[in-house]
Amino acid sequence: MGASTHFSRAGIPDTWGMGRELSLPLFWRVCLINGGVIALGVLVLVLSPMTVSARPLWSEGVILSIGLLVSISLNGVLLRSVLGPLDRLTAVMATIDLRYPGRRLEEQGSGPARSLVRGFNAMLERLEVERSVSTARALHAQEAERQRIAQELHDEVGQSLTAVLLGLKRAIDDAPQETVAELDDVRDTTRATLEEVRRISQRLRPGVLADLGLLRSLYSLVGDLAARTGISVDRRFPPSLPELPPETELVIYRVAQEALTNVTRHARADNVDVELNGDVRGLVLRIADDGTGSESAAIGAGIQGMHERAQMVAGSLDVRPRDGGGTEVRLEVPIAGGRT
Repeated sequence: MGASTHFSRAGIPDTWGMGRELSLPLFWRVCLINGGVIALGVLVLVLSPMTVSARPLWSEGVILSIGLLVSISLNGVLLRSVLGPLDRLTAVMATIDLRYPGRRLEEQGSGPARSLVRGFNAMLERLEVERSVSTARALHAQEAERQRIAQELHDEVGQSLTAVLLGLKRAIDDAPQETVAELDDVRDTTRATLEEVRRISQRLRPGVLADLGLLRSLYSLVGDLAARTGISVDRRFPPSLPELPPETELVIYRVAQEALTNVTRHARADNVDVELNGDVRGLVLRIADDGTGSESAAIGAGIQGMHERAQMVAGSLDVRPRDGGGTEVRLEVPIAGGRT
């Protein structure tokens, strides 16, 4: 016969045996401990040959004080074994942050406090799993919305601007000489706008990722950064990569994209190192700049988004000040069953 599963009064499976351990409420446990200590003291007084004079002597006062001290100490030791884990639980609860999973309280002692700690750890486990699932759904929805917007920019706005350029070309061919220069300026502005729309569409939906793969997409990303900003980029990529799931490729690409975007917006850097290496067990993406990185990088929406993406593929992200100045972003992604 298999192991039975107990249910609490609320109908929740009691897989940790909490219902059995909490059969006696904590209030009554404390009362019994205090009552036992007092009863022990009374029993000692009754059975011992010691008596108390009508006017207590100094020696009798010393003996009674020692007995009182022993009773208080014994009571404190017994209560500490029961209530001590509650203090640790309170301290941990004040520091829990579901953005950084894995924090657990050590299960020590016995009795209801231990059961409470065990239940608290189980609750954290469930919350972290639920948050991971909800974050993954939100990020998938975000990617789908990005693709929809990128498609509309390409199909609607891009085609409209292309039609405007064709119309301007015809207008320039038929226009008088005095208005040609003005129409040329309008055409140049429209062409620049069309290029910007295409660039935004490319950032929203990395089509090259599906068409050309991760390595070529990263080459395109860092090449675009160098061309637009003039920042010197030192890129070190392997000649080939292990076979990666599409979700892992997307996470690596998006983290690199966000890190390089932060470099252009905030770092005021002159040089950026972009490195990707690893083996069939995992990949490491490292992006380091020589900009104005602070000693404690603030956790903004961009960095938090990178953390959440890394957790989607069981990876880890570390953002730290770089030796000599600047900021270093390091993403480590495990690969399950990958092959070269």
